Amino acid sequence: MRVVSLVPSLTEAVARTVPGALVGATDWCTRPAGLDVVRVGGTKNPRTDRILALAPDLVVANEEENRAPDLDALRAGGVEVLVTEVRTVPRALTELDRVLTACGAPSRPRWLDEAEAAWSDPPPPERRATAVVAIWRRPWMVLGRDTFAGDVLARLGVDHLYAAHAERYPKIPSDALRAARPDVVVLPDEPYRFTAEDGPEAFPGLPCALVDGRYLTWYGPSLAEAPRALAAALRAARR
Repeated sequence: MRVVSLVPSLTEAVARTVPGALVGATDWCTRPAGLDVVRVGGTKNPRTDRILALAPDLVVANEEENRAPDLDALRAGGVEVLVTEVRTVPRALTELDRVLTACGAPSRPRWLDEAEAAWSDPPPPERRATAVVAIWRRPWMVLGRDTFAGDVLARLGVDHLYAAHAERYPKIPSDALRAARPDVVVLPDEPYRFTAEDGPEAFPGLPCALVDGRYLTWYGPSLAEAPRALAAALRAARR
């Protein structure tokens, strides 16, 4: 089986579960460390010619991360493309099982069982909280409706304030975000790399939780550790 992955979290999942199956991945596929495969460009602008030259049996993609014209071009070149749709934790677990099976995994990996167990009984919150979850700056963008990260936080007792917005990732001015008075502002380190020096200063007087974006937005082996890690970061921010 020769697989090209266009999604960083799926790259990690396939590489860990089916060693040797991956022959190509995006420039943004940073895990596992030291992954030695052909790089095929970005998630939004993959080199379809380079992918086709690898003669993969399967390309794994995601309906949000990757663009339909690129996937159509791969199909037109005779390549099978498996497109995932992940907007909730349960769906992530189901889609991961589907991807790994399609990639030739001989059995369900232990890490996937551990992830399912971790999310079946996540750390209970001291009390539910409201949040603004920023994903970009200049302009400010936040989580809106129907997102995987939003579902992750809801299962940990955090309700983000733009969950009913018409857009999935709306642009909201920073003064409006401050005026919403969330209990906590969640600042992940991807896709925008928020840090202690870049982000919290825009929300004076509001608790800010700097979180590992891999735990918040990736669906792969990190799902097993995500409930504990995110819950700890959220608790620390509100003390």
